[in-house]
Amino acid sequence: MVVEEKVRRSLRGAQGRPDVTTERAAIGGGEAVLFARGLTKVYRMGEVDVVALRGIDVELFRGEFVVLLGASGSGKSTLLNILGGLDVPTSGEVRYCDHDLSAAAESTLTRYRREHVGFVFQFYNLIPSLTARENVALVTDIAEAPIAPEDALSLVGLAERMDHFPSELSGGEQQRVAIARAIAKRPDLVLCDEPTGALDYRTGQIVLEVLSRVNRELGATTAVITHNAPIAQMADRIIEMSDGRIRSVRENAAKLSPADLRW
Repeated sequence: MVVEEKVRRSLRGAQGRPDVTTERAAIGGGEAVLFARGLTKVYRMGEVDVVALRGIDVELFRGEFVVLLGASGSGKSTLLNILGGLDVPTSGEVRYCDHDLSAAAESTLTRYRREHVGFVFQFYNLIPSLTARENVALVTDIAEAPIAPEDALSLVGLAERMDHFPSELSGGEQQRVAIARAIAKRPDLVLCDEPTGALDYRTGQIVLEVLSRVNRELGATTAVITHNAPIAQMADRIIEMSDGRIRSVRENAAKLSPADLRW
């Protein structure tokens, strides 16, 4: 209980920011913090044009948990990379709040990623020579009002493992370190590309529960890419993609907890 209370105080921030858990906007009726209109992406592969996105219109709302569902090659990762400022569209508009990211300079996109976005990928990208605490501190050292590395690791259930090196951690524990690193700068957006793709079923459930908890307690808009349809049952909304297009958008009438998911 002492650790939990310490983490909650840390989440409030240096300025005494209130816990956002009880202040989140209602899903669907809240503020759209990120949206795209007419988004296309074409890659030039030698003499061939490969169309990855074909006129995407999408919105992400403040504090929601959304799953982007689709088979490999459907355009999910391309869309997430553009929304996260890792790539730019061939055409169309992308806006974060009142900031136009569509034709932003690289310096602007770098600042956007640093200040507003936390990324979690399928592979953990931890530095082997650094402990879990030190891997997270790489982010907190450059953030304006970060969560302490110790508190971020406590939030993902690794209070007892923070001085271990990646080689001493399981795959699920390494992914939780990656999540702690992503959320330690207090991002407005947490974007996850197949975060359970390299994990077994039980470990995947644990990682999804961590992401759900981060969404609840930090209030960060959270988007998870997956080809695994049952994971969509834990989302507020499901955006289904196919062949570079959005095929459907639907809300879950009743969300399942990660512990109840089966695949």
